[in-house]
Amino acid sequence: MGGFNPTEYLAVRASYLDEVARTESPGAYIQTQWETCQTVKDDQCLLDSIDPNVREPVLQPRRCKLGSVPEYFIDIQYAEDVAAAFQFVRRTKVPLVIKNTGHDYKGRSSVPHSLPLWTHNLKKISYDPEFVPEGCSQSKPGVTFGAGVQWGEAYPFAEAHNITIVGGSDRSVGVVGGWLQGGVHGALSNTMGLGVDRVLQYKVVTPDGQYRTTNDCQNEDLFYALRGGGGGTFGVVLEATVLASPQVTLQTVIVSFTPNTVRTQELWNILADNGLKWTEEGWGGFSTSGIAILINPGSTKEDAAKLMDPLIQFGKRLQSEGVEGASTIVTEFPSWGTFFSAFAKDHVAVVGSSLALASRLISKDNFKTSSDRSALVSALLAADAATPGLIILISAPSSFPSTGKTSVTDAWRSSLYHITVVSPWNWNATIEEKRDHYVAASKSINHLRKITPDAAYLNEADVYEPNHQVAFWGKHYPELLRLKAKFDPDHLLDCWQCVGWTPKSSRYSCYFEMSEPIIHEEL
Repeated sequence: MGGFNPTEYLAVRASYLDEVARTESPGAYIQTQWETCQTVKDDQCLLDSIDPNVREPVLQPRRCKLGSVPEYFIDIQYAEDVAAAFQFVRRTKVPLVIKNTGHDYKGRSSVPHSLPLWTHNLKKISYDPEFVPEGCSQSKPGVTFGAGVQWGEAYPFAEAHNITIVGGSDRSVGVVGGWLQGGVHGALSNTMGLGVDRVLQYKVVTPDGQYRTTNDCQNEDLFYALRGGGGGTFGVVLEATVLASPQVTLQTVIVSFTPNTVRTQELWNILADNGLKWTEEGWGGFSTSGIAILINPGSTKEDAAKLMDPLIQFGKRLQSEGVEGASTIVTEFPSWGTFFSAFAKDHVAVVGSSLALASRLISKDNFKTSSDRSALVSALLAADAATPGLIILISAPSSFPSTGKTSVTDAWRSSLYHITVVSPWNWNATIEEKRDHYVAASKSINHLRKITPDAAYLNEADVYEPNHQVAFWGKHYPELLRLKAKFDPDHLLDCWQCVGWTPKSSRYSCYFEMSEPIIHEEL
């Protein structure tokens, strides 16, 4: 890989845990196991994720190896670049991948010796208050994003134009790529819909080299596939236009404390006992073992204080008891962008480390009776104990009517929570230890699998999700499989657990072979 460059080494070390810096490098990924070949000993070039200044990972006799990082990238600027890449891989059989930010928990943009299409520098943004999708007649306010735009760029643009766009909670995530094509959720999704509910138009290069416009008026079947069928599967999206809504005022309640099991259980009991009522009233947000952040884009201060009184009183009691770290904040933000700016700096996804992630959608049925809610909270506590760091995302489109034109699992529409768990490891983990972390994350989410329907968010699911076709797409999978054959008959696009994937392909040699009984034996 060439001689040692001390200046570059110091620069990498300084930015190793910086999510934005990582997205600026084509060969970097937010989760570092996707820079390695996990099934081969020492096939990696990692630093210590706890302290990148530790020198041990770079000392002899260790050597820096590429792992799963491709040797070359195409910096996509035009549709013709993508078409030429499709022609090349059709002729050479070199694996093709699509990469934007590297914010992919399942490693779908990382394949050894592949040809990656790097869309990160497609940064165009424009707003049209009367956007008309091509071939249609009805106008709606829309923002058009190039495939490389990230939420840290999109939200300030929306603020400048006094509009709201529904998006993710991490500034480094791309707006248009796997996020928008995989269903996608955010704190506003309860009342304003999933990302795919709000897409007005995609422009995409399909594997036949054609640059196509897809919307409700042309290429409607491809539009359906791209609205939930997953990224890296049906074509290379170069831009998308999404619905812009008027700016919203957010009523916000934040209760935080230094967690212990008793206090966490009380917090999660309050969330569960009020879950159906609060989501019906428009509340969304997040919670971990030591904090709950609830927001509402349609409530008044007075109504918010009244409805959220159980949570507010819980926080005030912890403060009066002198509980370490106890804080209760009841406030108002004039817009989503101002809330995000305050929230994002203290709540960033884990960056620069390796981790196994698993998730589950939690049905409204899990909140119906006291025994249902008790079982749910017990399962949440058990999962958090098994793999500390569980996150409750109150981000399902519970109060948003479905158009019936998206391809995400319909379970999103009947859920309240999206739950994630993680099991992390550091640079010096053995092959066996890495495998064990995937098993641990899967066994942790089993506590919730036992009591919920078979449904998970594909972009944040268990890497080795059982029955993934049903979990990710439900009844939509057969139609998605048909569309995969229509638009990519030669299978030039393939990715892990994507529609129509080929699991025995050599491109997956750096994934573990897992037998379901080993991971899911507790079910």
